[in-house]
Amino acid sequence: MVRATYIAHPLVFVKPAGTSRGVLEEKPCIFIRLTSHHGQTGIGEVSFIPGLSVEKEGELEIQVDHICKLINRGEMDPGQHLPALPGVQFALETAVQDMETGGEQMLYPSEFTDGEKGIPTNGLIWMGTLDFMISQIREKMKLGFRVLKLKVGSLNFSEELDLVKWIRSEFGTDDLEIRLDANGAWTPEEARENMEHLSRYWIHSIEQPIGAGQLEALKQICLESAIPVALDEELIGISDSRKRSELLDTVRPPYIILKPGLLGGLSVTAEWIALAEKYRTGWWITSALESNVGLNAIAQWTWQQGISRPQGLGTGALYTNNIPSPLQMSGQQLWYRPEDKWDLNSIGL
Repeated sequence: MVRATYIAHPLVFVKPAGTSRGVLEEKPCIFIRLTSHHGQTGIGEVSFIPGLSVEKEGELEIQVDHICKLINRGEMDPGQHLPALPGVQFALETAVQDMETGGEQMLYPSEFTDGEKGIPTNGLIWMGTLDFMISQIREKMKLGFRVLKLKVGSLNFSEELDLVKWIRSEFGTDDLEIRLDANGAWTPEEARENMEHLSRYWIHSIEQPIGAGQLEALKQICLESAIPVALDEELIGISDSRKRSELLDTVRPPYIILKPGLLGGLSVTAEWIALAEKYRTGWWITSALESNVGLNAIAQWTWQQGISRPQGLGTGALYTNNIPSPLQMSGQQLWYRPEDKWDLNSIGL
C-alpha cells in the first residue's frame, strides 16, 4: 500500500514577474510525497499557474488533501487518471516514477543526467517597460542565447513593434531567432494586422495570437499569416484524445507548445507528440514556472524525446526559495550536474 503526504511551499519571485495575467510576486506550489510499503519514496510537484491552470486556486490544496486521504485509505491508485486535475496528475505521475527509480529525483537516467549533454533552451524575456525588456535582451545575448522568446500584448503595440525592430537592427537572423508569445491578448482583427507588421522582422513563430476557443478564426490565421502560429493555451483542458486530434486536424497549426505540468503529465504530453507527428506539426516542450522538482522531471523526460530545436525550460533562478538541485544553466543550455546534490529537506520533505 502507498502512503501519500503533501506540503504547500509558495514560491517567491526574486523580482515581480510580469505576465499577461498580471504581475506575480509569488506562485502557489504543492509537493506530494509517496511512500511505498517497502519504504521507497518519490516526490512530485503540482504544477499550477493562477488563471491558466484548469484547477482553481482556492480549491487546490483541499483537492490535494482529499486525494492523499483516498490514496492512504486504499481507495485510489496514484496512477489513476484525473482529467479534471491535470496539475495534480502531473505530480502523482512523476512522484510514482521517482519512487520506482529510487527516490533521488533520478527519474529518467541518460546522458543528460550523467552531465554529458545539455538541453538547448530559449531565453525568456519578461513583460515590463521597454527599457527593462531591452536590458533583458542584452543580458541574454551576452550569456550566449541564440533563441529569445518575447511576451507581447501588454504594451502599446507600436512600442512592441519598435522593440522587435530594434532587436533586428542589433541582431540579424544568423545571430538570433525570435519567438513571440501573445498569450491570447489580441482579437482576430488585431492579430492579423499586428502579425502583418511583425512579419517584416523574420519572426520564427508566435504563440496563441488570439484567445483560446475561437477555432474558426484561429484556423484562418494559421492559414493566412506570414508568421507561423504555435498553439499553447488552446491545448490546456482538453482531456479527450479524440478532441485533441480534432483540434490539430481542424486548425492545422505549424507548431504546438507542450507544458506537461498543465496538460496532465508526461504520458498525456507523449500523446500530443504522437498526434503532432501524425499531422506534421512541429512541437517543443515548455516548463510552466515550476520549482526545480517539476522542472527536473520535465527536463529529464524531454531529453528522452530526441529533441532538436531549443526547448522552453527555464531554471529556478526566478525564486528566492527554490529547492537546491543539480540543475544549472550554462549559456543557452540547461545542464544536470550530478556532483551537486538535492536538498529536499529545505521544504520539509
